[in-house]
Amino acid sequence: MFKGQPKGLFALALANTGERFGYYTMLAIFMLFLQAKFGWEQALSSQVFSIFLALVYFMPVVGGWLADRIGYGKCVVTGIAVMFIGYVALSIPTAANALGVSLMIGALALISVGTGLFKGNLQVLVGNLYDDPKYAAKRDSAFSLFYMAINIGAMFAPSAATAITNKFLGKAGLVYKADIPALAHQLIGNTITPENASKLADFQAMMPDASVQAMDPLQFSQFYIEHLSSAYNMGFAVACFSLIVSVAIYFSCRAWFKHADVNAKQAAATNAPVVELTPKQTRERVTALVMVFAVVIFFWMAFHQNGQSLTWFARDYTQSQAVGATRFGFNIWILALVAASIYTLFAVFQSEKRNTKIICGVVTAALWAGAIGIYAGLPNPLEIQPQLFQQFNPFYVVFLTPISMAIFGALAKKGKEPSAPVKIGLGMFVAALGYLIMIFGSLGQASPAELGGTVSPDPVVPMYLISTYLVLTFAELLLSPMGISFVSKVAPPKLKGLMMGLWFASTAVGNYLSSIPGLLWKAVPLWANWAILMALCVVAGGIMFAMMKRINAATAE
Repeated sequence: MFKGQPKGLFALALANTGERFGYYTMLAIFMLFLQAKFGWEQALSSQVFSIFLALVYFMPVVGGWLADRIGYGKCVVTGIAVMFIGYVALSIPTAANALGVSLMIGALALISVGTGLFKGNLQVLVGNLYDDPKYAAKRDSAFSLFYMAINIGAMFAPSAATAITNKFLGKAGLVYKADIPALAHQLIGNTITPENASKLADFQAMMPDASVQAMDPLQFSQFYIEHLSSAYNMGFAVACFSLIVSVAIYFSCRAWFKHADVNAKQAAATNAPVVELTPKQTRERVTALVMVFAVVIFFWMAFHQNGQSLTWFARDYTQSQAVGATRFGFNIWILALVAASIYTLFAVFQSEKRNTKIICGVVTAALWAGAIGIYAGLPNPLEIQPQLFQQFNPFYVVFLTPISMAIFGALAKKGKEPSAPVKIGLGMFVAALGYLIMIFGSLGQASPAELGGTVSPDPVVPMYLISTYLVLTFAELLLSPMGISFVSKVAPPKLKGLMMGLWFASTAVGNYLSSIPGLLWKAVPLWANWAILMALCVVAGGIMFAMMKRINAATAE
């Protein structure tokens, strides 16, 4: 799995891990922050969230275009600096007024620009490592490992955000209750019903601090919103520290990948060999890539519901307690130990030395024992917060990556491994199955409009969301790392940065379209949102297979 990979892969992967940890810590609570701080409805908050996501993934087009001219490394380092300033601005507590909104928008713009300079160009550096014939055959596996490293950072992010939120709420004598932000804004805006006012009073009585319990309802509402919002700000500050770790790794290990930091212009200046394509070949490859980009738009539209409609479903329609075996998924240390164990278990079978096999077997058993020990000490039931569901997807990526690599490796040896475009098409159909699960979980539930800002009186068990994230992860592993590898392999040498940027641009369009369920959230039955996403995935998968012959012909070596 790791054997035979260049050292530069691990340096670049770890640098990306740090940056992604901060980004996903912010993203885990950003939607909740928008609604808690400003009291925005789903439609507006979804628009802001989706526009931000779209910019984050569109700016790599600009970053790639610039890197093709001045160099990938320069853009990566500049991007880290710009992101740092953005996260500092986002972590500053402000009033929920025009100034607060303006500072937040400015911070999001800086994060988007910085990510555009950093993200795509770092992945081009990874792809350049595999232009060396010595490593060319390991390109797909390398991007799977790189993608796994990204998700290690993402896996810890929701728990980090939750721990920070709880810590700062606790200092203020508060505990998190999903209903309170919406009810508090209703009271502040003088739109609350007597029934909801009674619910808010019941939640106030649950606060652990007597002085908080003694506040009048309006004072409590303002106090809770202020301290919950500032707790989320502290969660955003985590990204500043993670970026410091990323830049330290990047510079300390730069010698491992410095030779890959060469664009076509720089290679020509040093008389290094550059693969030349005819205008026709260039045109055909770009056309094939654009076809793939057009299809994956609909995957990202469906996939990036994790921070929006799936989080709303977790907050409003899913039980706030986990019982029995389900609890293991809501403890990040259990997930980390289980994820690590899959790699040591694979090492048992892949190691060539007997002593190494024994050591890896012992370590695997110890990891399992540790996970069981932590599980035994968990309360039953276990209180959970809606953002914690977002840690399942990165956990599944980390856990399933070696399994998928083993499966595709075995198929490759037999000459039966599907091409990247085929994997992408299959991924679309698998994603559709994930939303079929959500349809079943939503049947019989009141619509969001009927709930009126409160949670469902009959919430579903967490397993619906846990299963949905598992199926969506299967789809992601078929589509995302394979797509990045495909772009790095097929892109014309003089357009590598731009083509990688366009891959992210397709993600950007999908991210913006992910706001559609938010716009429809209170206008249609709950199940209809999932049905729309399911149908789009099926149609996109069919289109992908319809274009397969032309794509394969254009990209054949």
